[in-house]
Amino acid sequence: MTDYTGIARLLSDRPTDAVSLDWLKKAHDAQLTLCTALEEIADSLPTNINRQKCIYAAKSLIPLINGIHRYEEEALFPMLETKGPDNRELTESIARLKFEHVEDECFAEELTDTLNRLGSGDGTVNAEAAGYMLRGFFESIRRHIAFEQQFMLRGANPAS
Repeated sequence: MTDYTGIARLLSDRPTDAVSLDWLKKAHDAQLTLCTALEEIADSLPTNINRQKCIYAAKSLIPLINGIHRYEEEALFPMLETKGPDNRELTESIARLKFEHVEDECFAEELTDTLNRLGSGDGTVNAEAAGYMLRGFFESIRRHIAFEQQFMLRGANPAS
């Protein structure tokens, strides 16, 4: 099972004075690990639910997503904007990613509620809807990370 205590450590080690692409890679890895756990939960529905995994995922989801988004919006995106202030495509991509952040954070709140209910054994959770919700969320996060890694971070070399 995934060690979600590492998420708190990752967030507490978040750089505050400069952009760290190494930290961002670790953060992306943590998000992808959480996506794998969410996929396993979705695959386990409706009868083989690992309730402990649901509770861990619920506790990790919002702090991880919000923490990484704050870092990107407060450190990474401003650094990228200074490297290409007249790059319209970059400006539009950053605006889109910020909008996705808002959507992902709202979705994470709803998903956390569902995960808590699954973890507690609440029999009122619609397994089909929960599976759809889980898959929608982790697929969106994976696409977001792939876009950032392929297009936004390519060639980014912040001063250390």
